[in-house]
Amino acid sequence: MNFTFLLKSSSSCSIALSIFYSKSHNQKERKKKMVKYEELRQQRLEENKKRIEELNLPLLSQALKSSTSPKPSPMKKTKPRIIATELVAVRRSPRVAKNPAPEYKEVIYYERVMIPRRVATPTKRDKSNFVYASDEERNASIVKAEKLEASLGSDYPILIRSMLPSHVSGGFWLGLPSNFCRKNLPRRDDTITLIDERGEEWPTVYLAQKNGLSGGWKKFAVDHDLSDGDAILFHLIRPTKFKVYIIRVRNASESDSTETSSSEGF
Repeated sequence: MNFTFLLKSSSSCSIALSIFYSKSHNQKERKKKMVKYEELRQQRLEENKKRIEELNLPLLSQALKSSTSPKPSPMKKTKPRIIATELVAVRRSPRVAKNPAPEYKEVIYYERVMIPRRVATPTKRDKSNFVYASDEERNASIVKAEKLEASLGSDYPILIRSMLPSHVSGGFWLGLPSNFCRKNLPRRDDTITLIDERGEEWPTVYLAQKNGLSGGWKKFAVDHDLSDGDAILFHLIRPTKFKVYIIRVRNASESDSTETSSSEGF
């Protein structure tokens, strides 16, 4: 046991000694390298000093410090740059160079048409009791309106429109024939007045691009209780005024039935 303990202790001592010698050797090598670096650094500094003395740089620096600084030159006056504007012909593609130059027209913006407000009246309609006219009833009202047209003469333009559900409920938009609008009505948005049989006036908004009556037509239709199948005769007595005659679909169908019954009895 003592012998093995001695062997272990001797081996550990030898390992410690080898580590100590290696550390000391590394330190000596580092010191040698530092000495060589310092020697090279000092040698380089001495070489640089000799070069500075050869170039007389210290004397030049002293001369610059002692000399007075020259006066700065005055700022030159610069003229403002003027950009000349000239009319230059517009470059056109050779494919269309032979064609005549385009003519640009001024775009005209029309003011929004406003209609005066009338006394508020109920404008909602009860769609649950809405009655659709039959083809026979619709034709009867149109025939009666055509008879009225013949009695009015041809001095002023006349237009007959048979009312549809979209005219008297829902959207309340009354479209007019484009040919009639092109020949007789204004070419831009305007206010067209509807005059009923009692002489009362109802302003409406006429949309030239859409060829129809928009704002104000709903109030006219509701206040006059227009129904599906009614024939409306528009008599243009002024450029923006319609005399309106309403032929009720119920009255027309009843008159036709009375006429047929009287003819049969005769």
